[in-house]
Amino acid sequence: MTGDVRVLASGGCHIFSGCGFPAPGLQDFNWKPFFTIGSFAFTKPMLLAIVSALVVIVFFWAAFRRPQLVPRGVQNLGELAILAVRDQILRPSLGRKGDSYLPFLVSMFFFIYVMNIMELVPILQFPVTSRIGFVWPMVFTVYFLYLYLGFRHQGFAGYFKAMIPPGVPAGVYIILVPVELLRFFVFQPFTLGVRLFGNTFAGHLLLTIFTLATWYMLSLSVGLLYAVGSFALAIFIFVLEALVTLLQAFIFTTLTATYIASSVESTH
Repeated sequence: MTGDVRVLASGGCHIFSGCGFPAPGLQDFNWKPFFTIGSFAFTKPMLLAIVSALVVIVFFWAAFRRPQLVPRGVQNLGELAILAVRDQILRPSLGRKGDSYLPFLVSMFFFIYVMNIMELVPILQFPVTSRIGFVWPMVFTVYFLYLYLGFRHQGFAGYFKAMIPPGVPAGVYIILVPVELLRFFVFQPFTLGVRLFGNTFAGHLLLTIFTLATWYMLSLSVGLLYAVGSFALAIFIFVLEALVTLLQAFIFTTLTATYIASSVESTH
């Protein structure tokens, strides 16, 4: 923890001690670097992002380094994970012809999920995607692939032509063309990134608020009742975040599959 929250957590600051509640805020998303090299600073979110990537790599390496015809142990889990992404995300958008994109979607789904779930792991307790700087590279990767496939399968002119619905009166194009260009190249990538960032940011902030409020209001007096209520809300937010971490990985990957499908098809 950082800032005033660290003082609250490490000291004896309670509701009737007169110290005041140092509410969590943006300062709790900033971390002191472990080390610096020139202007580069290596922080906890960076470490967690690397750990998340290693978890995904090691898991699937362990699952399929010696695949068996009849899967057992970790191979069972690996196959279930891949089939879940294939059947719930890829196939509904791309069908069987999209199976070549399965490795990309599986990697993206589980990388995002593991980064999100770090929030609920003791000691780690921070969702990497609540720092938007980690989200934009994934958005740019998705949109680079989106545009590349669109130009490759539909041609440069055909890709832009497909953005505009057919049969529109000529006068409407004056308004429709700028709106569609903004939708495809600004609004869609912006909402793709902000949706993931905003949910994990808000969830982490709420969980921090109710967890620290439980400690702050804990006392052998009427404050104990408030502490119990705050603790119950913290448990509720914890369970809710366990669902949200999975849901946000699912939504991001599903939208990615949808964008890929719209690029490889002749029309949007």
